[in-house]
Amino acid sequence: MADSAYDCVVIGSGPGGYVTAIRAAQLGMRTAVIEKDKVGGRCLNYACIPAKAVLRVADVLSEVRDADEFGIKVGEPEVDFAAVGARREKVISTLTRGVAGLLKKNKVDLIEGEGALAGPGAVAVGEQRISATTIVLATGSLKRPIPGTAFGGRVIGTEEAWALSELPKTMAVIGAGASGAEIASAYARLGVDVLLFEALERVLPTEDADVSKAAERGLKRQGMKIFTSTLVEGVQSGETSVTFTYGGESAEVDWFVIAAGRGPDIEALGLDAAGVKLAASGLVDVDGAMRTSVQGVYAIGDIVHGPALAHKASDEGVIAVEDAAGLSTHPIEYIDIPRATFCTPNVASFGLTEAQAREAGHDVVVGKLQYGAVGAGTVYGDRTGVVKIVGEKKYGELLGGHIVGAKATELIQELVNVRVLEGGYPEVARIIHGHPTLSEAVMEAARAADGWLIHG
Repeated sequence: MADSAYDCVVIGSGPGGYVTAIRAAQLGMRTAVIEKDKVGGRCLNYACIPAKAVLRVADVLSEVRDADEFGIKVGEPEVDFAAVGARREKVISTLTRGVAGLLKKNKVDLIEGEGALAGPGAVAVGEQRISATTIVLATGSLKRPIPGTAFGGRVIGTEEAWALSELPKTMAVIGAGASGAEIASAYARLGVDVLLFEALERVLPTEDADVSKAAERGLKRQGMKIFTSTLVEGVQSGETSVTFTYGGESAEVDWFVIAAGRGPDIEALGLDAAGVKLAASGLVDVDGAMRTSVQGVYAIGDIVHGPALAHKASDEGVIAVEDAAGLSTHPIEYIDIPRATFCTPNVASFGLTEAQAREAGHDVVVGKLQYGAVGAGTVYGDRTGVVKIVGEKKYGELLGGHIVGAKATELIQELVNVRVLEGGYPEVARIIHGHPTLSEAVMEAARAADGWLIHG
């Protein structure tokens, strides 16, 4: 006999889990969320939010240092890293309290403990057994070491990197994807001597090549040393430092941060016993409505296919419980999800890169523009940013958008929206944009793709 019964139980309270629970409650389901750690999951407590809090400090510091370019004279700023940490914790607690408040407002029960599938329509939390018509798995991901290394001592993952109590003098960051680029950019601007390593041939290797090159130039200007097509070996963690080798050279740093990939957090869920099938990738196999192979069990977020992004997980959770409630849903077009990297310069994209579009056989047209071509780029002090639009020539289809520069993570949304509403780059080119704004660079890039660039 179950201790309690719900219409919907969600395992995990990150951006995927808590949004899922709230939407389920809105649909009239009696809902509970199971969380083994803190409300908000890893994203709010250890990853996305603390990362952006520290990055914002680095942004402010850069603005202060550049103030003389705008006619403001200031002395050399001093970083109070204890205060940085205090603000980070305040941001986290503010947002996690907000999530807890939203769960309470929507009458979602919060159950503390580790949840696991316990037979048809049931979840176990310790000795407690809970029945549920719908179960949504939203447990997120775990850090993974690179070959030849293990976490421990001063070999750490991204979560620990954002939670350092003292500002180090030196740091090695392994992996120059979004997470690694953000860590390197934040700490380099805070005064740390950063070494950034990437096994592939360029930083942000999944981004469009032109954007990747521009981002690397911007990162190098922050003083870090970047090593691409480079593997690190012989990692040895001591009490106060880590030694390693790369390309025949040796190095010693205060902290060795591995930001080279993550894996699904599924070990404790009891998937095998419950009959939940995994895909060849090791992720939970789901269909377009996020249904697993077991009736009534759904899975979302980092434990299923698609980009490991918080906003992707949230949308998948909405789809899952709307399907469970009998509403009409549609599968996500994963390629069209906006991707955002909050290093300086910002990098944001969606859709196909130019290379991917050509490989897919499209008749490709490209529109590209530097921020300096529009007034706002000069006014706000970023003339080096780039907007790149990848389109299909015959029908004006918008295949992809790629932006590197100030506010790129905000600017990308216009192109995503146009794509979703079945517009193309000719429509973007003819939408009236406010002046002077950085969004005009998006318009002009679309005009360039359409063959009638004005400012450039």
